[in-house]
Amino acid sequence: MSEYRTLVEAGDFHPATREFFRGRPVAVTGGAGFIGSHVVEQLLLLGAEVRVLTRLKEAPFLCHLRGSLDVQVCDLGDYGAALRGIEGASAVLHLAATVAGLEYNASHPASIFQDNLTTFFNTIRAAQTAGVDRFLVTSSACVYPRHCSIPTPESEGVVGEPEPTNSGYGWAKRMQEYLGKQYQKEFGFSVAIARPYNAYGPRDNFDQATSHVIPALIRKAFLSTDGALRVWGDGSHSRSFVYVDDFSRGLLEVAARYPEADPLNIGSEEEVSIRAIAEIIASLVSEVRGHEIRPLFDPAGLTGQPRRMCDTSKAKSLLGFVARVPLKPGLRRTVEWFATHENRTLPTHP
Repeated sequence: MSEYRTLVEAGDFHPATREFFRGRPVAVTGGAGFIGSHVVEQLLLLGAEVRVLTRLKEAPFLCHLRGSLDVQVCDLGDYGAALRGIEGASAVLHLAATVAGLEYNASHPASIFQDNLTTFFNTIRAAQTAGVDRFLVTSSACVYPRHCSIPTPESEGVVGEPEPTNSGYGWAKRMQEYLGKQYQKEFGFSVAIARPYNAYGPRDNFDQATSHVIPALIRKAFLSTDGALRVWGDGSHSRSFVYVDDFSRGLLEVAARYPEADPLNIGSEEEVSIRAIAEIIASLVSEVRGHEIRPLFDPAGLTGQPRRMCDTSKAKSLLGFVARVPLKPGLRRTVEWFATHENRTLPTHP
């Protein structure tokens, strides 16, 4: 199978978004990773001049785009390096992040908080110093409290404390949103804030120690030797997953058309239980492997937030943005991608 490419076409974007990015020099931090590589593909589709800033010395997810973009190894923990990487860009999309699965996040809150804020401080300061015209803050639904409204409106992103198992990441993203707003207020800096929900799709992080729930379950199902797909929790907890093509398209629509330093949820209206996810994945992997895989639930396992569902009304009203890829077809494409790439060394920290 050839390297996965985006399902999105140029005509899927709003005309103002196509116009905004056409011919524009855009720097994408973390552009060699899971989400970043998809954003890069879509930017090229829109005619942007793309520069990827990454800490990876190799960028396997961008190999099929070689010659179409500028890839620079850049340590965003170093302000001087960040400034050199950003100079000359008209827009900066900040996607670089340190984040992993539930167990890792719960046990490394200080490291995750510090790493994410250090790189963000350097990147936004460098962008403002370099005279960048537009800056995208990529936030996260992890800013929301454990017991939030369902579906969850953007207004609850500053209520209480972020969900405890992801507290380091959630607090870092809240602080990034805050600083983006203050940069706009103090410096007149043009800032957009996207607050996306759980992404999944081809090129996700399938590393056993750091993966999120969907790639973790896919990997477990493929590696199962006894037909059991072991799942943490009883399966009743829920999430609002968004396929990577929709996720990336949402980031670009927000960056181009809503520079208000005001967060917009990017996600799907579909709330799905982890039990349902596990059953679909088990069925899809059973088809590929040729023998039955069944979920086996561990009620004592770590589960995180009880429910998560995206309130999409604000993005729909302001931008007309709607997620288009249904869950099962998206999962099928993800399973098929992993089946052809499981023996590769996959990057986990862009």
